[in-house]
Amino acid sequence: MDTILVTGYAPAPKGSSMYEAYKTAGVVLEINPETNILVRAEFTFVTDLAKDYVSRLVNGYDLSKGIEPLVERIQMHYFTPSTEAVIMALRVAYQRYQQAALPKLAQRRGR
Repeated sequence: MDTILVTGYAPAPKGSSMYEAYKTAGVVLEINPETNILVRAEFTFVTDLAKDYVSRLVNGYDLSKGIEPLVERIQMHYFTPSTEAVIMALRVAYQRYQQAALPKLAQRRGR
């Protein structure tokens, strides 16, 4: 397989539908580590529209540019009570990609 999967979670805001359904905001990212392209993303939203919309916002993003341009894109287009929780979950997933997945992949290639 040419891609890897990373996840990130953050507490959902109390009183939001996300909190009532899941208690956390979650993101699952499928990434091509050769190109750093975010191939697919899935979020723990309550509605299919929100899931689809934010996925389209992030799919195809080049993670070698860092996470901040992607965060700014979300902040410019996604206005809900859970926006900051989603961004935090995305940052956690990105950090996991940078600190756990990439070093492990580099180690395998060095063998």
